[in-house]
Amino acid sequence: MPWWRRAGWTIAGAVALAMALATVACAARSHAAAAVAPDEIAPGIFVVPGGFVPGQQPDGNSVVFRAPQGAVVVDTGRHREHTQAVLDRVASLRLAPRVVVNTHWHLDHVGGNVLVRERFPGVRVYASDAIAEARTGFLANYHRQLEQMIASDQPSAEAKEGYRGDLALIDAGDRLAPDEIIASSGRRTLAGRELDIHLERRAATAGDVWIVDPATHVAVAGDLVTLPAPFLDTACPSGWQTALTHVAAADWNVLVPGHGRPMNREDFDTYRKAFDALLACAASTRPSSDCVADWFNNGGDLVAKNDPGNGHDLVAYYVDNVLRGAPDRMAKLCGS
Repeated sequence: MPWWRRAGWTIAGAVALAMALATVACAARSHAAAAVAPDEIAPGIFVVPGGFVPGQQPDGNSVVFRAPQGAVVVDTGRHREHTQAVLDRVASLRLAPRVVVNTHWHLDHVGGNVLVRERFPGVRVYASDAIAEARTGFLANYHRQLEQMIASDQPSAEAKEGYRGDLALIDAGDRLAPDEIIASSGRRTLAGRELDIHLERRAATAGDVWIVDPATHVAVAGDLVTLPAPFLDTACPSGWQTALTHVAAADWNVLVPGHGRPMNREDFDTYRKAFDALLACAASTRPSSDCVADWFNNGGDLVAKNDPGNGHDLVAYYVDNVLRGAPDRMAKLCGS
């Protein structure tokens, strides 16, 4: 879900932001189509890029693995157009999706499960159990906020259409949830393909799954790596730092982030150092504007080339309202 709604903004604040971003609202229909050119980044591994247009609900990146028994799809996006692009890519390989792996429970990564299951009832979905808590907590609260936004006379008709789409996804309930719970890290054979599955607790969410393909040395990180900023809405920052340490220690050459372009080791090291520096700045008494500047300076071209135009606002929001936000909320996200 978009950063300003994932973060639990007040309805008035969300409406004000939506109005401020009205100039880009016309991109709602075009961004999905523009973002779905698939790319084979290694033999048998294809990325269907997500979209993150300011003022729009995003889609996370999706990854398709060719496997002996069909396709393994990692994350299914949110919008129907994105999910259809994933299914089209699978069909172009003359395969059917046999397995879906969700890296985490955010709607821009699990929303497409509904369409995939409608088209392929036999597909098996793998994920952590974190969505169960989210459905009674965060997503339930978000559902109430969406209802209030729809009842308000301020959002545009187009914006309300997007809100109704998210309501429908939340109401899909079990159709978003996994068939198979990933409760620990280890090698698994999915649709006949061996993949190293890793589970992180209390990182970007309460349960983050990331994958390394030992045959091609490709990693799929989900929202443990996001650009143009780390999406901290449901995160435990210290747990996220630990997770990045684990990712750094794994054997991979190319990494697909949850949002942004695939990256190499040098890019990842840049991201990780910028992440650590952002947390250190937020913990200091320096102005938030310094923290924003540090993020962009430390991130260099990696951040700049993945910024659709809202990166500075994102980082400023996360510093002021999350990293320097209510300590009790942070403690809860970190499990204490």
